[in-house]
Amino acid sequence: MSLTDILSSSDIAAALRDCQAPDSFSPKKFFQISGMCKKSSSQLKEIFRILDNDQSGFIEEDELKYFLQRFECGARVLTTSETKSFLAAADHDGDGKIGAE
Repeated sequence: MSLTDILSSSDIAAALRDCQAPDSFSPKKFFQISGMCKKSSSQLKEIFRILDNDQSGFIEEDELKYFLQRFECGARVLTTSETKSFLAAADHDGDGKIGAE
């Protein structure tokens, strides 16, 4: 399964266009534009599984840096500040990684 089986290609493209400039990435806005906010819990878990590059059950900082590239190969890498901000927003227990929950 791929991300385009769950999210529309046009929504993904729009979300990526919105954050092309360095330090313009906002997870909340990306999730809204890409349509992820409208998906069911099971669909979100499948998206998480696809984004979890090493299939560890967590998305760590090193994987998060390449978050946009999981949606499109030519997408930019998140800046250090974007990556740290994204991790801080989603890492609810402070262990340095994001779980599917």
